[in-house]
Amino acid sequence: MKGIVFNLLEEAIRQEHGEDAWDALLAHTELEGAYTSLGNYPDEQLMKLVSAASVVLRKPADEIIRWFGCKSLSLFAERYPYFFNDHQSTRPFLLTLNSIIHPEVKKFYPGADVPDFQFDVSSENVLIMRYYSKRKLCAFAEVLIQGTAAYYREQLTMEHSMCMHRGDPHCELRISFKRLR
Repeated sequence: MKGIVFNLLEEAIRQEHGEDAWDALLAHTELEGAYTSLGNYPDEQLMKLVSAASVVLRKPADEIIRWFGCKSLSLFAERYPYFFNDHQSTRPFLLTLNSIIHPEVKKFYPGADVPDFQFDVSSENVLIMRYYSKRKLCAFAEVLIQGTAAYYREQLTMEHSMCMHRGDPHCELRISFKRLR
């Protein structure tokens, strides 16, 4: 995983829980914590940090991941507003993942291992996203999608109907969006 993800986690933890919280997580995991945005780090280190945050912050790990996805998306939008400014809602933004966003991510962060998505846009009311990645980080993809909806002030309904963790060849997310007032 690229170091930028670890940098976003560190920033989110420090902003939300204070300067000492990040150091407490590092102490709990015995990780060094010197992550450069261009560096590549084992996915397991992120999972160790999430587990440690669960213990230190006394919240379930899935709640930590969901919080981080929403928080990191807002931090990402602050750093790279041009990805977001051309869109008025979540659906058109998501449809640019393969064609615009991930190619740009690979330019900024050479060696980034980004997932691939296939989209079924046959319905105006439902977007079907098929997620393909050997890393099987579909839960993280879900929370980034939820963070995107929060950014665009939309409520979404998401059904994870197929999942690689259950033996399916890919994950499938059925998503509908509703604009919040």
